[in-house]
Amino acid sequence: MQSSRSLHWMAVPAALVVVLVLLITGCGGGAQTSAPPARKVLFYRNPMNPKVTSPVPAKDEMGMDYVPVYADEAALQSRTESRKVLFYRNPMNPKVTSPVPAKDEMGMDYVPVYAAEGAPEGQGVPGLAAIEVAPEGLRLAGVQVESAVRERLARTIRTVGTVVPDETRIRHFHTRVTGWVEKLYVDFTGQYVRKGQPVLSLYSPQLLASQEEYLQARATAARFAVSDIPEVRKGGEELVQAARRRLQLLDVPDDLIAEIERTGQPRRDITLLAHASGYVTAKGIYEGQQVDPSMMDLFTITDLSTVWVEGQFYEYEARAVHLGDEAVVTLPYDPGTRLAGRVSYIDPTLDPQSRTLRVRFAFANPSLMLKPGMFANVELAVDGHEGVVIPASAVIDTGLRKIVFVSLGGGRFAPRQVTLGVLGNGKAEVLSGVAAGEQVVVRANFLLDSESQLRAAIAGVGGTAGGPR
Repeated sequence: MQSSRSLHWMAVPAALVVVLVLLITGCGGGAQTSAPPARKVLFYRNPMNPKVTSPVPAKDEMGMDYVPVYADEAALQSRTESRKVLFYRNPMNPKVTSPVPAKDEMGMDYVPVYAAEGAPEGQGVPGLAAIEVAPEGLRLAGVQVESAVRERLARTIRTVGTVVPDETRIRHFHTRVTGWVEKLYVDFTGQYVRKGQPVLSLYSPQLLASQEEYLQARATAARFAVSDIPEVRKGGEELVQAARRRLQLLDVPDDLIAEIERTGQPRRDITLLAHASGYVTAKGIYEGQQVDPSMMDLFTITDLSTVWVEGQFYEYEARAVHLGDEAVVTLPYDPGTRLAGRVSYIDPTLDPQSRTLRVRFAFANPSLMLKPGMFANVELAVDGHEGVVIPASAVIDTGLRKIVFVSLGGGRFAPRQVTLGVLGNGKAEVLSGVAAGEQVVVRANFLLDSESQLRAAIAGVGGTAGGPR
């Protein structure tokens, strides 16, 4: 007995030494171990027995650090203790309750249910209840909130398009007389030609005869010009104009007609010129070949400075696409390049096989970056208008309804059922349920949803609880 008492009195100075060391450590190293300045530490409590506290950092018998208790947590604790306890619930089965504190089969304490928890606040969402979470719980759960704002929002629809030539810039080259190709100046597919550039030299008996008729008409008009009768002189002039007009209609160039007038001799072969600039995308003749107007075409010249991108959109997307809508094209091989264009045509009929609608976009293509046959990614911003917008991560979509949790301040959160409009760019338009300026939970909202369901189940014990999920 004496030995036991002596050991006890020896332990007292040792304990005092430990306390002094902790005090010195707390004074000297508080800058490193204390809580952030924004939160005031009231005291420290034993992690295994909350009733045992200390004004300074300490350790229990097992070497575990005492847990700091902050001012805001104490205020919440005070509010919690001042609330009326309705009953106690089994932590594993909320339907099992007790009017007095108790333990379950595993030795776990029943959880007190307060009056505030049995009277949910908020919009009255069936199956959910308002909840209150301590600041430490919010921090550990990673709960984050953002404000609902009023801004312009448009959803983006995407499709894969194919680059095709602009059909309004395709020119077919034909001859208007029968003849033979003497010389071919454009001799391979893909060659670039400019408007007015020589394309081919053609020998045609019909063209040769037309030149001779023109020269004869000029000679006749010269003789009629000395006549004293005005009608005769006018008839000679009209004869020359008609012969010249015939040569022009047969695609004889004006400079060649001027040469015929200057020399007074017909040309055996006539050089035909390109009617437009572009690339030769089809070629159907060779040197020495006989040609006539019945041939489909000699050349196809395509101007690629403007091209079309044709994409397919599903039926439910078709109503949102309108002529003139702006679109952005990105290329799979060069994602950094973004080209701007507009909807230039919407097919009036739906493809019965794919159930899609063909939409055409026009894009300027000065550097020929878009080549016919390429695939391109098309993005179209539609349904753009202003409204109340929240992050899409705030919405819990159960399949039957859409829920968000609104922060009421002081660690309190209320569930709200919302109606959504446009979704796009990670945001959602709220048509009803949340007002601009209210704060919604954007992270860890599924944890709050679980707790809210649990509180609603507790509040409904002995009655009808729950609702559609």
